[in-house]
Amino acid sequence: MWFLFHFSRQKLIALITVLTLHFTDCFDTETCGMSCQQPSTAVVVYDESKLSPLVKTSRTFNFAKTELVIKQDWGNLGVAAVVWDAAIVLCEFIEKYKEEFKNKEVIELGAGSGIVGIVAALIGANVVITDREQVYPYLKRVLKDNLKDKENVKYSVKILDWTRDLHKIPQKYDIILGADVIYVEEVFDALLATLQHLSHDETKIYLSCKIRYDRDTRFLDMVQKHFTLQEVLHDKDKDIKIFLCKKIKIKILS
Repeated sequence: MWFLFHFSRQKLIALITVLTLHFTDCFDTETCGMSCQQPSTAVVVYDESKLSPLVKTSRTFNFAKTELVIKQDWGNLGVAAVVWDAAIVLCEFIEKYKEEFKNKEVIELGAGSGIVGIVAALIGANVVITDREQVYPYLKRVLKDNLKDKENVKYSVKILDWTRDLHKIPQKYDIILGADVIYVEEVFDALLATLQHLSHDETKIYLSCKIRYDRDTRFLDMVQKHFTLQEVLHDKDKDIKIFLCKKIKIKILS
């Protein structure tokens, strides 16, 4: 492996990252972009333009007439600190139907890069953007970088672990947002409890996701025991679906 010493540290990290993403069990084709069915060995020539968007140090987007530069940190925080397609599609949805979000009390769950909450704030919602404690410093930096010069933008950042922190957020919200929050089966019960805790009878919950595994469908089945579930968008290019959920109203017989 002597040839590695001819790489700069940055290029070496990128090379190792690409190899790791490809030759381990990939999260999905968004990460890899290549067939991973057969094990193989290869030397990847560094070319930043050909890197997966997920391992780039930053990505630039334009939403709500604003250029957003989202720094990514796959190396330290993994899936929590990159912009997934589900988030991009949800941002597009929010921008298209901005009147539905304007002046509403909104909370984003599992915000990661925070781009969904940023877009909701830019179009006029009052947004609480949440994630776990480990992600909180990164999330705050991204929000500060993109919203520091924006006047009349209403947002706050809070730590929210679905398994233990619900008592810290007693408020009910008009809209709950979640992009790619359906992936760890061990916290499905906690996620469902969080949706119930934060919603009132008229709350709209928008879940943007790619259905990757059977467990994803199982979570949607769990949701339907307490909420109505309607597919409101399917981006076929990215294979992302957005579901609208509302609490099932219990009729009391007199």
